[in-house]
Amino acid sequence: MTEEERIQNCTARILAWYPGVRRPLPWREAPTPYEVWVSEIMLQQTRIEAVRPYYARFLRELPDVRALAEVSEERLLKLWEGLGYYSRARNLQKAARQIMADCGGELPRTAAELKKLPGIGDYTAGAVASIAYGEPEPAVDGNVLRLLSRVLASGEDVLLPRTRARMTALLRAAYPRGEAAGLLTEGLMELGETVCVPNSEARCESCPLASLCLARESGRPEAYPVRTPPRPRRIEQRTVLLLRCGGRWAIRKREEKGLLARMWELPNIEGRLSAAEAAEAVRALGGELLSCENCGEARHVFTHVEWHMTGWLLELAAECPGFVWESAADIRATRSVPTAFRYYLKQME
Repeated sequence: MTEEERIQNCTARILAWYPGVRRPLPWREAPTPYEVWVSEIMLQQTRIEAVRPYYARFLRELPDVRALAEVSEERLLKLWEGLGYYSRARNLQKAARQIMADCGGELPRTAAELKKLPGIGDYTAGAVASIAYGEPEPAVDGNVLRLLSRVLASGEDVLLPRTRARMTALLRAAYPRGEAAGLLTEGLMELGETVCVPNSEARCESCPLASLCLARESGRPEAYPVRTPPRPRRIEQRTVLLLRCGGRWAIRKREEKGLLARMWELPNIEGRLSAAEAAEAVRALGGELLSCENCGEARHVFTHVEWHMTGWLLELAAECPGFVWESAADIRATRSVPTAFRYYLKQME
């Protein structure tokens, strides 16, 4: 059997299997193209159960492209707070504004046109085009690459662009048109998320592709996919300064570019500062220190870096310049503060 024939047989089996196991996820219930798009952006690098409440809240407040284009960035980021990867939200809004300006408020109908929008790459374009419009265009992510690598027992490194391109081309050649295109995209997602899962946990006995899978035939499904080992994350030591004056706390906005750009943050300094060093840092900011106490340690993992944080609660005689000063309740209600600072926000409360 050729690779092309094997993939063709796989797509037929997924289409027969999927309707019987389809989970009733909110973005699968007769979604508009806008809703498909929002869900796919939210689901990038984020668990389904984590996305559910955000998706519902987001659509209640921003039900269409126009609402997304017109909402303030501050409110947009507050709605997104906790999902992480905040550039996704900003690119959603950039794309919404481009859709309003160039497309009459309607999402483009083809993957090629969708990819011209900010924040939409091959995967999201394929997902929206196939699910919303029935275009025979695959959406190939890590789940789909794992599934195809196992079916073909491929030794190709799935982190290489040429591997993704070849797998995408193989799958595209087997894609149906119309409603079946969307069902196949969702079926591939379902299979990769619930059955053909990573490592030794693959549930081969429940897989509709079991008799077609060369990795299962080899007895070593966990050996696939092949991927280059990731580089270790860089560790950064940071000191978080909880500056308080009369029940109000200091916050500031991060720089325009870089990690967590334009998000609100608690003041923090690179390095692990002692109490004396933290007090000196406050005096350098123009603050008159009344007291200083340790408020614990926390760790936050980003994609390529880890923050190892220690915190100091510093009571000041007066509000020093260079910050916005607000109550903990107001910060929680209106400011989009990254989850990296969640532990210290709780200390404030």
